[in-house]
Parts: sequence; structure tokens; C-alpha cells
Amino acid sequence: MIIGLMGGLGLFLYGMKMMGDGLENAAGSKLKFILNKVTANPISSVIIGTIVTILMQSSSATTVMVIGFVNSGLLNLAQATGIIMGANIGTTTTAFLVSMNIDAIVPILIF
Repeated sequence: MIIGLMGGLGLFLYGMKMMGDGLENAAGSKLKFILNKVTANPISSVIIGTIVTILMQSSSATTVMVIGFVNSGLLNLAQATGIIMGANIGTTTTAFLVSMNIDAIVPILIF
């Protein structure tokens, strides 16, 4: 079991390295500029994390993307922390919206 755990961890770390290198090569300076602009302060970082998670409906996917961005040097740790906090808020918001009974206003939302 320990050997399997170590192998899985090694594959995970290797995958993170490959994803970070790929993002760095594909994105270049333009994506870094955009990410630095939209995550300039902690409040905007949280808002971006919330919006992305609501749209993707997966805080895990948002977190993995952010870790890849940090690993490739596109984001720093402070920016990533705000986005991940926003991802948790987005997950909570999505669950709240699903639990509401919005049958009466669905036609308005569709319009």
C-alpha cells in the first residue's frame, strides 16, 4: 500500500510539473498580464474564483487550474489564495442555488 501511495504521489507531482511547463509555454506573458490585472487585489481574486467556480461548477477543477498557474509562475501565492477562497464561496453558492425552489421565476430567468 505504501509503494502504491508513493507511486501515485510521484505521478501526481510529475503531472503537475508537466501541466505547469505546458501552461508556461502555451500562455506566455499575455496570460500572465491578464491574470495579474484581474487578481490585482484580494477582493477581485475572490470574486474571480467565485465566478469561475459557479460557471464550471467544480471547485476542485478551479483549484487544480490555480495550482498549475502558481506552479508555472503565472500567479503568486497571495493571488492563488484569494481565488481558492472564491472557489469555496462559488461551491457554496452553487449548492444554495440548487437547493432553492425557483420554479416561479424560471420563465423570467430564461427570458
